[in-house]
Amino acid sequence: MPARMPHPARDIADYLGTGDLALSKTESLCLVADIGGTNARFGLVSDSRDEPREVRNLRCADYSDLVAAIEDFLGRIPGCPRPEAACVAVAGPVLGDRIRLTNAAWDFSVADSRRRLGLARLEVINDFSALALAVPQLPNEGFVRIGTGIRRYDEPMAVIGPGTGLGVAGLMRSRHGWIPIAGEGGHADLPVRTEHEAEIARLLRADHGAVCAETALSGPGLVRLYRAVCAVDGVAPTYGRPEKICAAAREHRDPLASRTMGVFFGLLGTFAGGVALTFGARGGVLLGGGILPGIADLLAASDFRRRFVESSALPGYLEDVATEIIVAATPALRGAAYRLAQR
Repeated sequence: MPARMPHPARDIADYLGTGDLALSKTESLCLVADIGGTNARFGLVSDSRDEPREVRNLRCADYSDLVAAIEDFLGRIPGCPRPEAACVAVAGPVLGDRIRLTNAAWDFSVADSRRRLGLARLEVINDFSALALAVPQLPNEGFVRIGTGIRRYDEPMAVIGPGTGLGVAGLMRSRHGWIPIAGEGGHADLPVRTEHEAEIARLLRADHGAVCAETALSGPGLVRLYRAVCAVDGVAPTYGRPEKICAAAREHRDPLASRTMGVFFGLLGTFAGGVALTFGARGGVLLGGGILPGIADLLAASDFRRRFVESSALPGYLEDVATEIIVAATPALRGAAYRLAQR
């Protein structure tokens, strides 16, 4: 893996025995955040350090807006000085000053939030743009390879990930650094390939109207898939949470849970292949989000890689494209830190 791109000088001061965050007179403190549909993760960095410290995970539903969550986060850190700048990654499109999260109730103005927090600078980016920016910064042990393939840092890459929703972004390298390409690919059509998947999609449409990839390839989508698989077999569902379905499949306690995970991974493989073709992501497809890191073993043993490669009618186009799961902790915070340093 190539060395990280140069970073400005000055490392963050170490914590003293008092537990307070000590900074030199020339250092400033910045805040980084990753706001999903369910959880909001926060951390602190200096001007130059891309590995966040004092990371906290808060529930979005417990706060009225971004400012309330940030103030509570800062209040939990003894002796913490006020940050001068912040980069906040959000699960939703960033099209102007008004930010409305796709799968959470937060609706806020960037300019007003910056003023209320007393920040000199507040940058808001898409959460999967931040995740994409983290990829070149992470060590090799931050990834788990799925199948064969070669990561190429001089070619475009793509990042996808099922969580509360389904995120998609691209990543390209330029002489000025890494450039993320935000998208809403999770709202593209569900990539059905088999008769069984077509029957499941028909049931999903009957219950939910229009069906996109996120309808099935997300945490809530996994529950929808499981219920549809049960309905096809005429069996009442047993589980109502995605983690229960994953656990039942891993422990071979429920054939329908295992079958659901097979459908989930197959659809995800075809979807990932389509994203790779759309971005020309010969550099690799990286898998993130809140679900996959905890079930890397199930994904590796599934039909995911075959479905990924077979997504292309161009012989050999995807066969040597890497597919890897991002298992590093809080990677989007690392990407937000890189964005602050880049700007």
